This record gives sequence, structure tokens and C-alpha cells, in this order.
Amino acid sequence: MPATSPAPLTVGFDLDMTLLDTRPGIHATYRALSAETGTHIDADLVVTRLGPPLLDEIRNWFPEAEVERAVNRYRELYRDHAFAPTVPLPGARAAVEAVRAHGGRVAVITGKYEPNARLHLEHAGLEADTVIGDLWAETKGEALRANGASIYVGDHLGDIVGARHAEAVAVAVATGPYGVDELRAAGADVVLADLTRFPEWLDRHLAG
Repeated sequence: MPATSPAPLTVGFDLDMTLLDTRPGIHATYRALSAETGTHIDADLVVTRLGPPLLDEIRNWFPEAEVERAVNRYRELYRDHAFAPTVPLPGARAAVEAVRAHGGRVAVITGKYEPNARLHLEHAGLEADTVIGDLWAETKGEALRANGASIYVGDHLGDIVGARHAEAVAVAVATGPYGVDELRAAGADVVLADLTRFPEWLDRHLAG
């Protein structure tokens, strides 16, 4: 009987504060939404807690009857304000290239509105084989499992939950709202200061 070929490598990445520093663009978008609607939004506070779904954040500032309209308008304004100031985080390009060097696929699994996530990657010059948006925690895990991802890289505790749900290796980077100790305590398998160390770690991990 012929040996079974191992499954191809697929690595999942979160987007905000994992691959891209989206804080300046998100800050600008919330300021624009605040100015347009006359609703106070503390954009400085918002960018300290990126990760959970947009709907959850919008509910902090708008009454329930206005939430859906505010979410839709935010996503429209995002295209005018968010892409230009957003830059890849240190090591992001090298991390994606490291997966490719091992013959692997890159899946960006994010909570961001999927069309805007795709535009972000295009603007930043980062290529992904799969982009799936509007997911959080366990639903990220379902997408990871569906795409055969064995590793998920993220900056948030919800990303660790997603990796665990998919039985993938949870690689956490301390470039978002949580520090190394918090990420480790939350159950990450690997904690890196940022993505600059990811290619070296991936080489060792795949070597067994």
C-alpha cells in the first residue's frame, strides 16, 4: 500500500495587528463616522481593543436602532480613510514568504469585513490564497478547520480560542492589545514578540 501523503501546509493569519497595523486607519474612520453622525466616539480608546466584531464596538456608541446603519456607513467610510495609513507590521512579508518557501498556503482569517480585508491586503502588497472575513473566536476555528490549517497566527485571545477550536497550533504575537505573559497564560502554544521571529520558528516546527 502506498504511503499517505501528508496534508499540504496551510497557515492561517489574523489581519489587524497581526499582519497589518490598522490602528491609524481605524482611528481615522471612527473620527469620520463621529463627525458625520454627531455621535461621540472615543477613537483613541477603540484602537486599544481591536479584535472583537465591529458590531460589538459600534454598540458601545450607538443605540441599537442605529447600529446596523452605523456599521454599514463605517464600512463605506473605511475605504476612504483606512488603506493609505495602514502598513504591514514588522516581519509580515517575511512570515508570508516563509510559508510559501515551505510550499504552503496562506489563509487570512479575520474579523474584518471581507471585502475591506481583501482591499487591505492588495494595498499592502500581501498575497493570500484564501481570505475569509466576519469571523471571531470559534467561528475562526471553523474556517481554519475547513481550510485544513494546522497553524493559526494572531494577536488576540480570541485568536487563541479559534486555533484551539480548530486543533491548530496557536501562535500568538504580542503586537496587539496583549503582552507576552497574557498570551501565554491564555493558552498560546507559541508566543513571539512579533512576526520577525516567525520564519525561524516555522523552520524548526516543520523540522519536527
